[in-house]
This record gives sequence, C-alpha cells and structure tokens, in this order.
Amino acid sequence: MRARTPLWRRLWWVLLGLPLAAAVLLATLALRELRTPAPNAATPAAAAPSMEQVQRGAYLARVGNCALCHSAPGGASYAGGKGIPTPFGTVYTSNLTPHPEHGLGRWSADDFWQAMHLGRSRDGHLLYPAFPYTSFTQLARDDSDALLAFLHTLPAAGQPNLPHALRWPYNSQWALAVWRVLNFAPAQAVATAPAQGDAVLRGAYLVNGLGHCNECHGGRNAWGAPDLQQTLSGATLPQSLWYAPSLRTAEQGSVAAWTLEDTVALLTTGTNRHASTSGPMAEVVHHSTQYLQATDAQSMARYLAQLPAAPARQVNTDPVTPANQPLGARLYEAQCAQCHGKQGEGQANAYPALAGNRAVQMTPSNNLVLSVLQGGYGPSTQGRPQPHGMPPFQLVLNDAELAAVLSYIRSAWGNQAPALSEFDINKFRNLQAP
Repeated sequence: MRARTPLWRRLWWVLLGLPLAAAVLLATLALRELRTPAPNAATPAAAAPSMEQVQRGAYLARVGNCALCHSAPGGASYAGGKGIPTPFGTVYTSNLTPHPEHGLGRWSADDFWQAMHLGRSRDGHLLYPAFPYTSFTQLARDDSDALLAFLHTLPAAGQPNLPHALRWPYNSQWALAVWRVLNFAPAQAVATAPAQGDAVLRGAYLVNGLGHCNECHGGRNAWGAPDLQQTLSGATLPQSLWYAPSLRTAEQGSVAAWTLEDTVALLTTGTNRHASTSGPMAEVVHHSTQYLQATDAQSMARYLAQLPAAPARQVNTDPVTPANQPLGARLYEAQCAQCHGKQGEGQANAYPALAGNRAVQMTPSNNLVLSVLQGGYGPSTQGRPQPHGMPPFQLVLNDAELAAVLSYIRSAWGNQAPALSEFDINKFRNLQAP
C-alpha cells in the first residue's frame, strides 16, 4: 500500500505553487498588454472642425494645463521636450504640434482617443503614466476630439521627441505592461461630457478627469500609481518636495467650510480671504484655472466642497514653545511684521494673515519652509494682475534663525503647531528646482 504524503509536504507544494501561479497569470496579462493592437482602421477624412469645436478644444487645453508640461523652457509652445522628474528617472514630454513626423500631424481622432483613454500611442506602444492617462481616461470622446482639433491648428514645430531617461527595468515596455496590469483600468467610455447644469457631476468630471488634480493631491502606492484609497488626500510631490495638501481634511486644504465665492476666488485669482497659492499651485492657477468659465469654476468648487471628509492625520499638534522664542520674536518684528502685521493679522488684498493660517500650522511644514526660503509668489491672473510677493530669505537668515522665526509664527497669536528645527530648514535649503 502506497504511503500517504504527509500533510505538511502537501501544504508546502501548495504554498510554493501559489506564487508561481500568480507569476504566470501576471506574465500572461502583461503579455496581453504588450500585444500591439492593429492600427486603427482608416476612416473617411473627417470634416474640417468647426470654429466652435476648435475654441472648445483651446479652452479644454487650458483646463488640462497641457502647455505647461508640453512646452520646454525657451522652446516652442506645445513642442514638448520638457523633462518631468519622477522617482524612476526623467520622462520627456512629447510634441503635440501638428508636425507630420515629430508631432500629431498624422494622428486621427481615433489615435488621439486611444492615447487619452487607453494610454497607448498611435503605433500601439504603451505610454508612461507621467502623461496622466490614469486621469485622462475619464475624458469624454467629444472633448478628446475637440482637443485634437485645437492642437491641429497650432504652428507645426520640428522638435524631435526626446528618449526618456529611466532606470532599468522601468525603461522597458515589459515593466510598464506589468505596472498597467496591477494599476490601470480604463474608465467606462462616454461620448459626451456632463452638462454644466449638473454642477457636482460636472465638477467631478473636471477635477478627476482633465484637471487631473489627484495626480498631485492624491497619495501613491509603492508602484508610483495613484492610490484609490487616498484620492485627493494629500501627497509630497516627487523631487520638488512641495506638498499638495489634502482636499479632504479641514486642517489642510478642504474647502467644505468656505463659501462658494471663496473657492472660486482661489481657483481663478490665486487668493482669497483664507489662503493664497504659491509654488506649483500658483503655476496651475496662472496657466490653467484662472481661465475657467464661471460655471465650471463653480462646479469644481461645489464638487470639492462635498468631498467626504478624511480623518485628520495623527500628528503632534501641541504647541511647543522653542527655547529661542525671544530670537524668533525679534526676527519677526524685524523681517515680517511690516507686511504681515505685528499680531499676524496681515493686510487685506495684499499680504495673508499668519494668525489662524492653516498653511502656517500644517504638518508637514514643507510649503511654509519652501515659501520662506525661495520666496512666496502668487500667480498673475486676470483678476489680480499684480499680486504682492515675498522675497526669498535663504541668503538673509541662517537655518537657526529661520527655525526660530517660523517656530515663533507657528505658536503665536493662537496658532498651535510644533516648533521647527534647524534640520527641518536645512533639508530644503539646497533643494534644486527640477
């Protein structure tokens, strides 16, 4: 009679087989991703786009902030070549002008839709998600067509597309295929965008789709993909170390307690009675959201106001009175009080109040330190063409002095935030802009 295999040995083979089966399944799905689809079937030449479609596409390009990423410093607008730093290397943006060889001159509306919705280029190769198709997949087909109609009206620029500078294995299509299997699923395709009459639905479409707000304001998993459990819940931007605050917590960037007018003002002018934008968000306002149509700005504001509240982060919020508080008070009087007021009250329509300012008290304190080191500059907008700014202090105050004055500000006039150390300042001082 044959001896029965011991239970422990059977369990061993099961446990050994599970990872192997998972690896085989993953490889099979990745191979399916890698299969280059047949080129889009030739379609009859589309009628020339109407002026209304081109104008809508130009507006949507503003909403999506396409020019900011696809225009290299000193280069032609939309001609690409701008390096986007990521934890995996540098991705270079592509040429969106209608150049027949280097740009979109030969792209059909189907080709462009494939890129926006599926993250695949015209020839079928997989696109890197530094191009945020993880958000753009939510774009409606008619808006995708309008965008391409606008891009085809731009002057053609012969700027060749630069190869990405990614480390192995991230520079392979295999690695990208595995990433997509684990982290990307196209949204359900829709033909038309939500109407402006449905404010919250329209706002969700703009914030989560073309506006791709979650690409900065959302947490990411170990693969660098948007973590759907941390949507709009705040994140530190790779390389730059600016912090995009959570839009779902009152201590950071939630607008639930603001009026509709306050939120619209911040989106369209870069400032309101509660807050001012600086750093990367100032660029977003300058290049994009200041151009929002009034109804769209209100729709985004209504959607953001009703986001489910996320629990506050567990951080030490007990104010710490620094040992060098007298030094901080003296430095504040000498360097800050003239603009921000002796009691941190600020000046209306000029310099923000520091008393009760949640950006001043926020943890992490990245944005406060970077604004003081590098200078705080709001965007120039149609509603506020000449904003007031703050000069950089990195050559004026040393680390100990900056720690003292910022710790004083974070604990004065009712503010309740932990003190900062010299190390908190030093880790940002020599930060190079990406």
